[in-house]
Amino acid sequence: MADPDLVKVLDYILNRCDEASIEAVAAAVVRRRRDLAMFGGKDSLPDPKHMARDLASQIDAGGSADFIRETVRDTALRILQQEAPELSEAQVEALINSWVPGPEEMQAPPGVLAAMIGQFAAYSRGGMDAAEDESLRAQFGAWPERYWKAFPQLVRLIIGEYLRDEIGEAEFHRKIQTALTLKGSGP
Repeated sequence: MADPDLVKVLDYILNRCDEASIEAVAAAVVRRRRDLAMFGGKDSLPDPKHMARDLASQIDAGGSADFIRETVRDTALRILQQEAPELSEAQVEALINSWVPGPEEMQAPPGVLAAMIGQFAAYSRGGMDAAEDESLRAQFGAWPERYWKAFPQLVRLIIGEYLRDEIGEAEFHRKIQTALTLKGSGP
């Protein structure tokens, strides 16, 4: 019995293709032959679904932001080497760094971080109104967890002191302001 997919393809090619479609089919056949030759036959061809699952598991398993950042940096490097071989290593590195910032450049600006800290503290102490909480959840999903993960370690320690009532509100704000001005208070 003939493969039903093959019958459909052959019917399409023989009975309904116009000239542009025939060119597309011919190009697809050439590409498929090249892939078969490169990968040594049908059984060793890469399976896109399998590759996607492997990539997703790598992202889930190993620090997705770092994995994605490195993948994008590697891709940008290959493109620059291929399309602009005349650039020096320093120029290539400068371009890649401007396109794909490292973890230290990806931290929130102090003003944004201060607003996030204020929202987190208000929520944690029961001082946030329901509408603001709903708005943040609509924008960010589980925002308290996401915010906490985004806070530098020093900020987490200060928030913890405040939430355990080990420091008052004035001291909390003073310490947070100091922490936000310190360089290198990353996670």
